[in-house]
Amino acid sequence: MSSYAVIVCGKCGGYSLAKMNQKTRTCPYCGSKITLEKARKVAVAKTAVEASDIIRRVKGKKAGGNLRELVFKGNFEKRHQRYSKKNY
Repeated sequence: MSSYAVIVCGKCGGYSLAKMNQKTRTCPYCGSKITLEKARKVAVAKTAVEASDIIRRVKGKKAGGNLRELVFKGNFEKRHQRYSKKNY
């Protein structure tokens, strides 16, 4: 089973999910090509449903919430520690 990354488009800042084994992804908001190797990864999830849930929560908290606190809460904390220094 593939794992999924929640990534941020470098052009428009939109959040989307992609399978970890993908090389590129087209942004669903602006249509630009995102190279996953270079993309900012916000979180990693085991399933697409889990990744979608993370995106919904990030979008809900984006205006006034603390993104770092949101992503690292609960059972996501250990799986995402490797991104904390690299992408924030």
